Amino acid sequence: MSAVDNNKSPLILAVPSKGRLQQNAESFFARAGLDLVKPRGARDYRGAIAGFDGVEVAYLSAAEITQQLGQGAVHLGITGEDLVREMIPQSERRVVMVTGLGFGHANVVVAVPQAWIDVRTMADLDDVATAFRLRNERKMRLATKYANLTRGFFAEHGVVDYRIVESTGATEGAPAAGTAEMIVDITTTGATLAANALKVIDDGTILRSQANLVAARTAAWSAAQRDTARLLLDRIAAQRRAAAFREVRTRFGGLNDALLAAAREKFNVEAPFGGPTSSGMMTLHCPPGHVHGLANFLREHGAEAVSVGALEYVYSRDNALYARLAAELDKRD
Repeated sequence: MSAVDNNKSPLILAVPSKGRLQQNAESFFARAGLDLVKPRGARDYRGAIAGFDGVEVAYLSAAEITQQLGQGAVHLGITGEDLVREMIPQSERRVVMVTGLGFGHANVVVAVPQAWIDVRTMADLDDVATAFRLRNERKMRLATKYANLTRGFFAEHGVVDYRIVESTGATEGAPAAGTAEMIVDITTTGATLAANALKVIDDGTILRSQANLVAARTAAWSAAQRDTARLLLDRIAAQRRAAAFREVRTRFGGLNDALLAAAREKFNVEAPFGGPTSSGMMTLHCPPGHVHGLANFLREHGAEAVSVGALEYVYSRDNALYARLAAELDKRD
């Protein structure tokens, strides 16, 4: 593809195609005023963002998204960090973890039978694994779909007396079925592990994962596609900043720079439009948890009224999300 053609190509954004991940992804973008739509019908696997040019949305499974990101076939995608770390070798060289999204939380953990009462740590597991090999003349079997993460983690802890067996079904059922002695699996609450008489080793959490917005370093990033990414991330950053604050307004003669400095220190407020006007008018941004304390503070110092409102978007000159992406992409150039 020529450079001219690439400049006309859309930015490809891959999102999960089904289930709760798709719902959460759509809600995430909707909060930023980015409504994902399928102009050709609900069953289509290609879409767009309403009123936002230059983006083509690709609906794929989380595993396919991860694969496409690793190959540079899409520019941005939503997928779990667990899949990125497992499926993309040396992932930090091929993708940029732009930001966590606050959903899809799960941990990749080492779990063993609850009956192993003397196994609480990876060091205990190492001792048991060595004893098992000497007694049975074979290594312990470990069932998992996370072979790469497992090998790296076990190597860090010096555990070598085990072998990985393929997990084709429900991994947590492998020890009860007799196909493995222990497992590495993903869990959210631990309830399924407990139901299968398994426990998580105290220091056996390999990764605390969540859904991430991920960028492909090796994608063909044209100037136009970078600019589209900047506009996209600008909206996301503006919505996030708005969610972190409430707008507080007041006006009274005693409002001065000294009082503002005290409010900053006590309530972690920001004054996005500068200090108080000559008439004592002031607009502050305050974390939600400090709003009531700030209102009381202002009234104690002379305010007759304090209004508090929610914010939809707060745009700032600096866009930390895009700055991170641009800096990482520039490293490869």
